Amino acid sequence: MRDIVDDLLRVWHSGRTGGLATLVRTFGPSPLPVGARMLVDPDGGVFGSVSDGCYEAAVYEGAVEAARTGRRELRRFDAKSGLDVGSDCGTIDVFVEPFSRVHFPEFPDVAADMAIYKPVTVFTVVWHSDPEVIGQHLVTDRRHNTEMVSLPESDVFVSSFTSPPRLIIFGANPFAAALATQGRLLGYRVTICDARETFASTASFPGAEVVVDWPHRYLNAQAAAGAITADTALIAVSQDPKFEIPLLTVALRLPEFGYLGALGSRGAHANRLEALRAGGFGEATLARLHAPAGLDIGARTPMETAVAIAAELLAVRASARTTLAVS
Repeated sequence: MRDIVDDLLRVWHSGRTGGLATLVRTFGPSPLPVGARMLVDPDGGVFGSVSDGCYEAAVYEGAVEAARTGRRELRRFDAKSGLDVGSDCGTIDVFVEPFSRVHFPEFPDVAADMAIYKPVTVFTVVWHSDPEVIGQHLVTDRRHNTEMVSLPESDVFVSSFTSPPRLIIFGANPFAAALATQGRLLGYRVTICDARETFASTASFPGAEVVVDWPHRYLNAQAAAGAITADTALIAVSQDPKFEIPLLTVALRLPEFGYLGALGSRGAHANRLEALRAGGFGEATLARLHAPAGLDIGARTPMETAVAIAAELLAVRASARTTLAVS
């Protein structure tokens, strides 16, 4: 829901009614995760999605009908529903409901918690033996999994919003701006850190937190505060040894992080490794560093490089999850 929260707030504050569709259950592989949402605003505009296109038109009509009639219901979409879809389309359950300040008066509080990365969970009754109970919301600050919970007389969809994974980019330049864009698209909370106040301008990195500090000092402080976890991605883009070597020295001593990368040519990386080896790092530790960062796809421009790094980041993240599942 983070991707459409501003659109939801706009509808809520307008005093008008839109239709909201939520993917609450899937059968087999799904291109979008449970909890994905589609909003149809009062003017028919569409924001977000719940499927890969198989059922978009039918879900749209369901959301429009919910907005028009006030009906709240759990609907199943599959290739046997009489819809004009391919036989390879899977089966999904979608909850459609009207959305407005009347139907969800607590929503601005939910959005405010999400904006400051405070955990918040919304329980929605998507089926009940008493139709009047369907669509009721309960908001709590307790952490839960996002999932469908089946009870004897009702089904409740639990939608939990916790702090997104972090992407911390060290250096403020065009590569950092391109990476910030890619990071936000992947759902990361992005921070730009640079000691040079002239370059570390909030206006240059919309949607990102901008910190003016020496990179190694900021990373040390974040690690001491417990803010660096196995989901955190760290990327150095400055390619200036006086910033980079102290930063990488701190980073390589961290017990965990999700990804550590550094830009630069192979020659620059050889010099980097020499400096780090002189600092006492062995080959096993240096293997934690991805440099030159990014998959080798022939990237040249900042945006192309950002795509290459984003691809490598996803590959590393997927590998880590596979290792965890096996262990």
